[in-house]
Amino acid sequence: MFGLLDPDGWGWASVKAAVWLVIIVLMLGYIPDRAYYLTVARTVDLGVLSWSPINLCPPTNKDLPCPAPVGAIVPWDPSPANLDLPAPRTDGSVVQVGTRLLYVGGSDGTKAQSSVFVATTVGTGNFLEWAKGPDLPAPRTKASVAYVAGSIYVIGGLDDTGAPTTTAFRLTPNATTGDIGTWAPVDLLKLPEARAGAAAVATADGLLLIGGSNAAGPVTTTWKSVLDGKGVLGAFAAQAPMAVAQSGASAAIEGDFVWLFGGSDANGPTATVQRGSIGLVAAAGLPVNPDAGKVIAWGTNPAINLPGPRAGGASWFTNGALYVAGGTDGSTPKTELYWGIPSADGQTLEWKHLPVSDLPGPVVGGAPVISGPDAIIVGGSDASGVRAASYRGNVAPQAPFFRLGLLGATVPGLTINGEIGQQLGYLNAANAGALDFVILIIIGWGYAHKEQSRRLMARVLRRRR
Repeated sequence: MFGLLDPDGWGWASVKAAVWLVIIVLMLGYIPDRAYYLTVARTVDLGVLSWSPINLCPPTNKDLPCPAPVGAIVPWDPSPANLDLPAPRTDGSVVQVGTRLLYVGGSDGTKAQSSVFVATTVGTGNFLEWAKGPDLPAPRTKASVAYVAGSIYVIGGLDDTGAPTTTAFRLTPNATTGDIGTWAPVDLLKLPEARAGAAAVATADGLLLIGGSNAAGPVTTTWKSVLDGKGVLGAFAAQAPMAVAQSGASAAIEGDFVWLFGGSDANGPTATVQRGSIGLVAAAGLPVNPDAGKVIAWGTNPAINLPGPRAGGASWFTNGALYVAGGTDGSTPKTELYWGIPSADGQTLEWKHLPVSDLPGPVVGGAPVISGPDAIIVGGSDASGVRAASYRGNVAPQAPFFRLGLLGATVPGLTINGEIGQQLGYLNAANAGALDFVILIIIGWGYAHKEQSRRLMARVLRRRR
């Protein structure tokens, strides 16, 4: 239509229409949108920023590169002395239930203990002093500890004589009253054979118990317990055996694969990483897959192994990455932190290392837990003996607050949180949109009244002179 009316023809009319379409979208869509996020967000991107030669990061990232590599951890800090465990412990486990952290079992360096210590989380990634909690029915160290369907399970482990056990204990906190409760044996979950150092990982439908050691050494067994309709775990049943016997490792599920990393084999600390394949649920209309949800095969690949042998490392899985901190290679305790991000198809896993993210000191047998944005490693042992202290490091370093590229920039936002921030953001977006709309009306009037606009501009320029 503009082509019919424009004396310069269709081509020039199309150019002007396209330019004005972009201007209108920017003024009535993009600018109000950025006004909202400038109010509520920590940073706001302006323009297209695919790469930036200029980056400024907040001081909370400490000595990390800017921008921080994906998966990197902010340098660790020792926790204050008042947050030490009531007694030194190593080879125990920490589990978070609601606002409570529980340090379960472990050893005092001589034999297994039945003690359980409890701390309450406060704020973001912080916790209060540890206090005595409900003791286990029997001493256990190097047990498999997992939180499944509202209950904490302690399965197997070494007793106070150093022998692996078959027992299973359960504690179910009361979410309504806040009462922690007491531990009770679960006869149904007794293991087919004594185990210690098995990796426990919760699945969508139950619990996997992978590897570990019996009285003779590391084993290849994979056992699974499935939740029934009432959310109760049933007896363990065997699944596909591992490719290599491994004990003291950690496990994590990512997509259709379970990863096992760290720990020891028959020769001592190992760098081997094993990948287990989980049977898929059949698509609608296809026959039911009897192996759905089961570990159907294990494999190894030297290309995905850890950079070096690690046993007794603090290992965890968060934000799609596997982490191993500290541990020993069989000769000396280590401080290095390695992390790797497995691909969605399970084919690749590249381990990374930044010296600035290493632990402040060597730790073997530390118990890790993720609380808010922090990874916390509690207890463990070093060259001086068993520790009661803990280290914490932020697993979510901040993105740069200012970036400048050729076609865009990232600038700081006001970061007004909560409902107030949202309402102010909406007001700012509405005001920006209204102002831009008035500007467009003025521009439209100016184009429709060109002679009057020229006279008005000339008058303004004469006054400024």
